[in-house]
Amino acid sequence: MISSSLEELSLTADVLIVGGGMAGAWAATSAAQAGATVVLADKGYCGTSGVTAAAGPGHWWVPPDPPAAREAAVANRIAAGLGLGEADWMYRILDQTWRTLPTLARYYKFGADDEGRVNYRAVRGPEYMRALRQQVLDHGVTILDHSPVLELLARSDGSIGGARGQRRQDGGRAYRIEAGAVILAAGGTSFLSHLLGSRTNTGDGYLMAAEAGAEMSGMEFTAAYTIAPAHSTMTRSMAYAFATYYDAEGHELDLPFGPDQTIRLARALQRGPVYCSLHRLPDDIKARLHTISPNVPLVFDRWGIDSYRDRFEVTLHNDGTIRGIGGVRVHDVDGTTSVPGLFVAGDNASREKVAGAISGGGNVNSAWALSSGVFAGRAAARLARSGKSRADRLRPLGRVGHQPRKGARTIDLAALRDGARAEMHPFDKNLFRTGQGLAASARALGHLWTELADHAATGTIASRETAALLATARWSVATAAARKESRGLHRREDFSSRDPGLAVRLLSGGLDQVWVTADGEAAGANTAQLETAS
Repeated sequence: MISSSLEELSLTADVLIVGGGMAGAWAATSAAQAGATVVLADKGYCGTSGVTAAAGPGHWWVPPDPPAAREAAVANRIAAGLGLGEADWMYRILDQTWRTLPTLARYYKFGADDEGRVNYRAVRGPEYMRALRQQVLDHGVTILDHSPVLELLARSDGSIGGARGQRRQDGGRAYRIEAGAVILAAGGTSFLSHLLGSRTNTGDGYLMAAEAGAEMSGMEFTAAYTIAPAHSTMTRSMAYAFATYYDAEGHELDLPFGPDQTIRLARALQRGPVYCSLHRLPDDIKARLHTISPNVPLVFDRWGIDSYRDRFEVTLHNDGTIRGIGGVRVHDVDGTTSVPGLFVAGDNASREKVAGAISGGGNVNSAWALSSGVFAGRAAARLARSGKSRADRLRPLGRVGHQPRKGARTIDLAALRDGARAEMHPFDKNLFRTGQGLAASARALGHLWTELADHAATGTIASRETAALLATARWSVATAAARKESRGLHRREDFSSRDPGLAVRLLSGGLDQVWVTADGEAAGANTAQLETAS
């Protein structure tokens, strides 16, 4: 537990950004460019924390001319999204990404393609995030590194007016920021898969949004499993488009690259070890891989494996909402939520309207992080500077992990986190879903939640992270149980086909009592409802 006798640090700003990854950095820059005073609070170090800094992200990058190119890109995404995407949102994301990414050239040296043209689409993650940090600082933004936000603060009318947190490298000093508007850009969660760069991504933004009264959307689409070398968490999958797979006896497996490959690979892994060879990887990609995604070959270099000649064992990890699409329900592309004064961006926001029912992969997700950050930053600055966000006495909204219901006592938080992971990672529970299995997971997670809510010590970072993980897992399980069909990332063994009548978005929320309802119905309607385990 971090505690401190130091006097609380008090700051004020027009806009507070919670999270310093790609979306948070673009949001901070955008808000500052709109004339707002901005504070950015990051759980880690803005510029290195989050999954972007450890990757080589590409962006959804389609030129505006000829117009047919974007029309085709959007049409293809609409079809792939299986009824949950919206063309207008896609066009706006494409356009904002096209216009914004080149503006970083002052801070980042973009590469060139084979024809000598500047390649804006693909970036080197570590350098990209370092450039974004410098851009944020040059726009006068105050950055609080290693300063996790623990709870939001609300005005008497329910609008959001700031947040409280702790300064981990300042003796655990508490801080309080009053702001005209708050943007949650704290990332998603992989449910402790140890995905490179995801250590700080425990779903904190989801929990804080729910405590403020916001709804989640698309939380059933969290079974985003990605291949990695066994005994590693290097889930960077581009090279595996050219992979050949073998069983333990050396027999080649029929696992062609495509939308069903993950399912077929998972079933093969259930039967026994699976080995991979990348001997078919084109020479031009081999030559660039150390630059595009340096962490990918690093794993093999350390093991003394020639991945282009040797076979190596592989596995699948669940990347959760980081590669999935669930998150806080977004009312407009500018990141507004159902809670006045609260905006979301990046992985904190549901990507259904842009990605549909399938993963956005690297390119759509990166374009969404950039564009949603820019849009949310402008909108939050506009609200804060309009005078509509009035000064008022602020009340803290944090509940679980702050206010034990039956008295604080020592509980094993690590065991609770492991319990959440145990329901969200195994193939037979989360990838090959059944009604019976989901009901069992709901009961297990409910018991863990009750233990935490009843007894978690007040004011700890660990207890709040645990609450966020459990809440996110419960919403995911509840919406998966309610969606009695298979669609995109959501697969039901007992409802294996797609139901045309369920081409709707499912909303979820609630803490002690979880609810699920179709978008457009009243929150808490009887689509599905789970009681906290007693």
